[in-house]
Amino acid sequence: MESRKGNMMSFRADIKVVDATIRDGGLCNNFEFTDEFVKELYKSNIKSGVDYMEFGYKASKNLFRESDFGKWKFCSEEDIRSIVGDNISDMKIAVMADVGRCDFRTDFLPKSESVIDMVRVACYIHQIPAAIEMIEYLHDLGYETSCNIMAISQANLNQVEEALSMLSECSVDIIYLVDSYGSLYPETAGALAKTYLEAAEKSGKKVGFHAHNNQNLAFANTIETLSYGVSYLDATAMGMGRGAGNCAMELLLGFLKNPKYSLYGLLEFIERYMVPLRQKGIVWGFDLQYMFTGQLNRHPREAISFTDEKRGDYCEFYKSLLENY
Repeated sequence: MESRKGNMMSFRADIKVVDATIRDGGLCNNFEFTDEFVKELYKSNIKSGVDYMEFGYKASKNLFRESDFGKWKFCSEEDIRSIVGDNISDMKIAVMADVGRCDFRTDFLPKSESVIDMVRVACYIHQIPAAIEMIEYLHDLGYETSCNIMAISQANLNQVEEALSMLSECSVDIIYLVDSYGSLYPETAGALAKTYLEAAEKSGKKVGFHAHNNQNLAFANTIETLSYGVSYLDATAMGMGRGAGNCAMELLLGFLKNPKYSLYGLLEFIERYMVPLRQKGIVWGFDLQYMFTGQLNRHPREAISFTDEKRGDYCEFYKSLLENY
C-alpha cells in the first residue's frame, strides 16, 4: 500500500466530514442543547458542506432515565424530524449506539421509515462480537454502519489485528480508529491508520478517525491519518467534546482543499451560538489535567472530576496520577 495519498494542494473526493458536536459536545452539558441551537447547527453544517451530522446517542430508556438528560441522549425519530423534517439536504444524519447501553432491537425503525442514515456502533475491543451482532441487525434494517472501537491506545497489536479481521468479514461500512484518551502522537496515529487501512481496503471498507485533544494533537492526528487514506473525519464546532474536546471543525474545514467545504457558515454559527455557550460556563478544551491523562494513556475521568471541582492544584493532581499509574 502506498504511504501518502494526495498532496497539500489537491483534494480527495473520498473524504467525508462528520460533525459530532451534539453527540460528543453533549457530554459537556448533559445533551441539553436548545432546539434553536441544534437547528442552526444543522443549517450551518449544510452551508459548510459537512457530509454527516451526528445528533447524539440512541441510549436505552431502560438504563438511563429520560428526565436526567437532554433529548439528544436518546435521539427519538420524532425529535430528529422536528429539526430536519425529511432532511432533503445532501447531508446525512447519524446517531451513535453504545454496545450494552442501547436497545437496538426495539429502538430502530427500518431505514425506509427513518430519517437516520448511519448508525455508529461504539464498543471496546473486548465487545467486538456484540458490536458485530448489532452491525448485522442494523445493516439488515438498511442503515449505513460504522464500528468505533474506543480506547484503542490501550489495546495490543494482536487484539487490534484480530478485531480488524473480524470486522473485515462483517457488513460494517466504516471502521473507526478512535483516540479516546488523546494519547496518540501523529507517528502512532499514522501507523495505526495504516494497519486499519490495510485490513479495511481488502474488504472494500472505509476507515474513519475520531480524535481527542488532550495533548493539543487532535487536528494534527486527524490530518496525519487522512494523509494515509483515512476518509471519514470527525470534528466538532470549536472542538466541543468530552474533557479536552475533539478536532476543531474550523481547523479541518480551513485545511481541506475541496471547494465544497466552506468555513464562513460555521464561523457565523460559532459567533452566534458557540461563544455564548462557553460564556454560560459550559467547559471543554485543552487544559493541563487532560494533558496529564493523555500522556499517561488513561481515561480522562479523574481529569474531568478535577475540572468539575474547579481545582487548580496541578502539581498535586499530577503526583496522584503518577502514584496510581
